[in-house]
Amino acid sequence: MSQLHVLIKMWRPYFLLAVFTGCVDLVAGFSNGKVSAACGDMVPQHGHDPSPDPPPYSITVDKPTFRPGENITVSLQVSSTDSMYFRGFLIEARDAGNLDSPDLGVFILTDPNESRLLQCGHTQGSGVSHRRASRKTQVEAVWESPKSPPQQVQFLVTVVHEYKVYWVKIAGPVVSLRGATAAPHTVVPVQTTIPTALSTPFSSAGCGHNKSCLRDPVGCQPESDPHCFFLSFSNDEAGSSVMFELSGPAQGYISFALSLDKWMGNDVVYLCVNNGGRVTINAAIVSGRTPPELATEDALWGQAWTLADGIIQCRFHRNIVLHERFNLNQSYFLFLAHGRSHQGLIHRHDRQPLISTDQKVITGRPEDLSGSRSPLLIKFHGALMLAAWMWTVSTAIFIARHFKHHWPDVTLLGQRLWFQLHRTMMVLAVVLTSVAFMLPFIYRGGWSKHAGSHPYIGCVVMALSVIQPIMAMLRPVPESPRRIIFNWLHFGAGTAGQILAVACVFLGSTQQALLLPSPWSTAVLTAWLLWIMLADLLILIHSWSFRCRGNSNSDDRKTFLLAQYDKWPHGEIPKVKMIVLAVFLIGNTTFLAEFLKAIASL
Repeated sequence: MSQLHVLIKMWRPYFLLAVFTGCVDLVAGFSNGKVSAACGDMVPQHGHDPSPDPPPYSITVDKPTFRPGENITVSLQVSSTDSMYFRGFLIEARDAGNLDSPDLGVFILTDPNESRLLQCGHTQGSGVSHRRASRKTQVEAVWESPKSPPQQVQFLVTVVHEYKVYWVKIAGPVVSLRGATAAPHTVVPVQTTIPTALSTPFSSAGCGHNKSCLRDPVGCQPESDPHCFFLSFSNDEAGSSVMFELSGPAQGYISFALSLDKWMGNDVVYLCVNNGGRVTINAAIVSGRTPPELATEDALWGQAWTLADGIIQCRFHRNIVLHERFNLNQSYFLFLAHGRSHQGLIHRHDRQPLISTDQKVITGRPEDLSGSRSPLLIKFHGALMLAAWMWTVSTAIFIARHFKHHWPDVTLLGQRLWFQLHRTMMVLAVVLTSVAFMLPFIYRGGWSKHAGSHPYIGCVVMALSVIQPIMAMLRPVPESPRRIIFNWLHFGAGTAGQILAVACVFLGSTQQALLLPSPWSTAVLTAWLLWIMLADLLILIHSWSFRCRGNSNSDDRKTFLLAQYDKWPHGEIPKVKMIVLAVFLIGNTTFLAEFLKAIASL
């Protein structure tokens, strides 16, 4: 027993050395780059899944076309700005029309210290890999095309950052045989479910010339404007697929939909969703007003995205014709929306979607499209309500309050002038309010469940607007003792209606269907209220100062006042009041014009 113990003690160092050597060999894996066993599926034999994040690497070539036997320099480099690197790589070239086909051509090394040639299939040098597991930021190799190449060749790359962190079959550029006739088959990039990283931000260059664009605000540039919502699409050279680019400021998701009408429902939606710091790109179907259901068939390829400074950008390709799916050679309305998401699940969009003005054939000629986030009926609703309450009602009340005792001998159709002006404007306000009140119900086809308190207050305002003229028609004669009751009821209902209408305007400016710029709309509405109060205050101060002069015991002062009173009943109004009235009308008109301009731009 003691001899066995001595033998174990003697051989322990050698045993530990053997175990350690075996472990090192297992950990090292293919650190020497001899990865021919992975040529087929290009998956490292590391026993771990590929990284789900977009690869921070890019693949470039020095020329887009080639002839048989011609050389092309292929470069693999780090595309991110941080201290990223890679230790291993595998580069292959395959037929772009059949990415499962054998490797094409042979590679020539430019740096034998960092790379080595592999025999993938029956051809020596048809793949190139790393020689050692050093940290690298860029490698190059020269690819020599075969004597009988296909019409298009695509480069595929697998990159290993660390042993457990790697990316498989990153889609590289496609190069075309110079002077070749278009083949009948469809050439597409590798259809990997792992999106790649966008190397450069989207640009509005070419909108209306080589691609169609839909932007909000109109004419914005996604490469420089952080508030720009941007959608572009263009056909590929083969004419069999369309590339879509979508960009916008959103914490949760951005999306666009293809619809046969301007109502969401029975449409196809494409979503770019922020899911824990990375973006998932999916197609979905919307049935009625229900949340979108993700499509079971993965019909999107060539996916790429970036997420920075709260801006989501994503790109993908889709074939023009799909089975039981919206074909892109037809015309659709385009919806552009964004909203919040939580753990990849999306919520209802924060704003009314931007809807293209007209239908657009996706594969048609490039256009710079226009759109609106506000339906036309809702725009008319807002414009008519503002015209009724911002200008008509406020002016009618101003005249009745401050000019009732003037123009006593001036009549219009048998009634005093101030009364005819007041009544005409109020009747016009009731008509405008009634028409505007019906428009949202016509547009929605019923009651809106997402408008908050705005429609409830609006119904009260509408009721008071109808009660006022009815009450006025039933008013008692001036000599009746019940006249004072009418006066107080008329004043109370009118004041309540005006206050609630102002509250309704403030709430209406924040509705999704008519979302005016913020905080501009709140500031201008507040300025309008201050403007009305200032005009009232100026006339009240003028009347108060006139009464103060009447309190003096001076005979000269009494003579002056009597002379003034003697003039006014004959139709002469103090110049101050006339100036205030003119300025008041100009100010009201200016405020209304600014709001109408803002509504028209939505």
